[in-house]
Amino acid sequence: MVVSRARRGGAVTLSVVFLAMLVSGLLAGTARTLRGSGDAPELIPERISNVEFWGMVTTMSEPAGYFRSDNLVSNELTFQHVIPALLDRLGTGGVYLGVGPDQNFSYLVALRPRIAFIVDIRRGNLQQHLLYKALIELSSDRADFLSSLFSRARPPAVGAESSAGALLTAFESMPADTNRLRATIAAVRQRLVDGRGFALGEEDLAGMEYVLQAFLLDGAALTYSFGRGMRGYGMRGMPAYGELLVATDAEGSPRGYLSSEEQFAVLKDLEERNLIVPLVGDFAGAKTLREVGRYLAARSATVSAIYTSNVEQYLFQGDEGWRRYYGNVAALPLDERSVFVRAVFNYSGYRDPGMPRGPRSVTMLSPVADVLSGVGDGSVSSYWDIIRLSYSPVEPALP
Repeated sequence: MVVSRARRGGAVTLSVVFLAMLVSGLLAGTARTLRGSGDAPELIPERISNVEFWGMVTTMSEPAGYFRSDNLVSNELTFQHVIPALLDRLGTGGVYLGVGPDQNFSYLVALRPRIAFIVDIRRGNLQQHLLYKALIELSSDRADFLSSLFSRARPPAVGAESSAGALLTAFESMPADTNRLRATIAAVRQRLVDGRGFALGEEDLAGMEYVLQAFLLDGAALTYSFGRGMRGYGMRGMPAYGELLVATDAEGSPRGYLSSEEQFAVLKDLEERNLIVPLVGDFAGAKTLREVGRYLAARSATVSAIYTSNVEQYLFQGDEGWRRYYGNVAALPLDERSVFVRAVFNYSGYRDPGMPRGPRSVTMLSPVADVLSGVGDGSVSSYWDIIRLSYSPVEPALP
């Protein structure tokens, strides 16, 4: 089976079904991209203008949908484990497609893509990413960023050599400051609306303030929760923001975006060049992923990593949304290296020995070719089939 070859790190053999889908998509993309006979397609720019960036955010997005939780903080503690394998497979400079909050940043500073799209059904996620964008751009270093995010004064005696853990420990003694929160919101408005010219409404700015209020209240202890009313209590068993910041890959190397000033500088550069594009979109929807695919095909760019978290689990629980989603993925420009990155919870009794508490989850990979081939030939019809096509680079293969 193809997946066994993938687990050993070897080449992936494309099925006839997937190859036909891929060729069809690439030909269609090529036909759309050429501006005239003999013309070369456009390329991903080194920097996206403010006007183009905001146009992408507004025209590629779909109406917001519902999800049961805030997702201000990830509940996946193993997401860094696959980074060495991703780098071995993909290298740097590809195109990244992801979902959810800031766990994407750690993938981005490792993979250093030409462009990244963060697609989430909740408009709150877009608001949070625009807030992060402003805070990161306004911050000279990691301590400045955390000071704004936590609404706390910058601690003394922290600097470029401080580890993420040392930064968090230093902030523990700093009291929350509502005046600082109000000043931060004013600075965010000035940066995004006045400076960048983004036409943000009051509802979006209120959503950003909601995120800041959550971090003001809980600081580094903020966890995944189910929304208003849960704030300040967190959810039992969920990793806190601070735990995620000091997590490492499976080899013990810190890959987090706040692990070092060098890591943070990579993220800051991507944000300043408008190369992290947050979108409101349903993975199974009719518009957003298709728009992303058209944009990339027109610029001869190929999707390398698709971080899905555990969205697929929900897509298999209803009206065949999974079929629409994989149809959307098949319409993206792909190649044989394109890979899914997914979180699998309660995986066959698996528990990461490095997790003293928290949800039983493991971050897994699977070549996009394997999944689309399985959808095409009918061997994929359930979420369990997707799990069986997934593998962990650091854990034993599924029996």
